Parts: sequence; structure tokens; C-alpha cells
Amino acid sequence: MSNITYEYIKTNKDVQTYINSADAALDSIGYTEHSNKHVERTAAVAYMILSTLGHDARTCELAQIAAYMHDIGNVVNRVNHAQTGAVMAFRLLDRLGMPADEIAMIISAIGNHDETSAAPVTPVAAALIIADKSDVRRSRVRAAEREQAKLGNISDIHDRVNYAVRSSELTFSEDKKQLDLILDIDTNISSIMEYLEIFLTRMTVCDIAAKSLGVKFGLVINNSRVL
Repeated sequence: MSNITYEYIKTNKDVQTYINSADAALDSIGYTEHSNKHVERTAAVAYMILSTLGHDARTCELAQIAAYMHDIGNVVNRVNHAQTGAVMAFRLLDRLGMPADEIAMIISAIGNHDETSAAPVTPVAAALIIADKSDVRRSRVRAAEREQAKLGNISDIHDRVNYAVRSSELTFSEDKKQLDLILDIDTNISSIMEYLEIFLTRMTVCDIAAKSLGVKFGLVINNSRVL
């Protein structure tokens, strides 16, 4: 085990530069927010999933680190950003002296998190997939688009769906056998069908990831079970 902690990674200036630059690059091409809010939320949820299922503290922390760094590859290009980000994370963590077995856990999770090539190759990867793909919320819509949304003018389906989500929560059943994403969607802004149109693939990979962790994944929208 190394002394490279999640709290240290959060304060590392190089990591922060890549996160900020990646988010700025995505902003320039019209993508939703991928800033500190997204990666910190993803890290918290990934930690919650593994800790709830009884994984050891260091594995849970490695999931936090992987989640915090998972989108840095977007600074290069959105295409293949998961694999690019894994290579970037390797270089950063190797220079910090993290042991190879821990680096391997982190970069395999980062490299397998995108829905086009996602695979829950480890518990850390599975937790990252679920945490990342379940992050849908109004605040992911950029400020300019939120102002348009207030006027009822939001043409992009991704912005519209995210803006319609009034609340979202990922929660385990009491017996820890069911993991549900519970959404409250304003259907005056976006229909449930629109949500499924762009998120069904992501929910499918969440289901696969959850099964690898020994649990079922479910989706509840406006108090009705969809999955």
C-alpha cells in the first residue's frame, strides 16, 4: 500500500489542471459539465458502493481515486478518452511512486468506464461505471443553457434530459441485494422516453456492472419502476 491518498490526489496541481482543462474542452464542443462536481460526486458514489458491499478500505479509496481521475483523457479528445485517460493516469501515479498493483487497479477502471467499451473487470471498475453513468442532474447543464431552459428554450436532448431531473439518488435496499437509481423527472421539460433514449445504454452497462458485484440494478422514475 502507498501513501498516495484520495485527499492527496484531490490537491495535486497536475491532476487538477487536467480535470479543469478537460472540462473546458468539453464545454467548447457543447458537452455537459465534467468538472470537479462530477468527479467528486462520482468518487463519493463509487466509495459508497464498495464500502456498503464490504470491500476493504484501500480498495474503496482506489475507487475514489479512479473516479476522480476518470475523465482527464477528455483533454486530448472525447473519442477514446477512457483509454487516453488511463495512460495519463498511469504516468501521473507512477511518477508519484504508487505501487504497480494499485496503479493497475486504477487504470483498468478508468480504461473501462466509457459505455462504448465498458467492462467491470474489477470491483473498482464496476463501481466507477455505476457511479459515472448514474450522475444525471440539472446542475450538469452549463450555465448558459440553464438560462435558456428557464425560458423554455433548450433544444439539445442531453441538456434537456439533465435539466429535467429535479433529484437523483443511488441507494441500496436493506439487504444490499438491490441498487436503485431513483429519479424525479419533470416531464413538462423532458419525457421519460427521452431519458431512456440517451441513457438506456448507460443503464445497461450499470446493470452488467452491478451483477459483477453480486447485486441487481434498478431504475425508478417518478415512483414507477422502469428497470
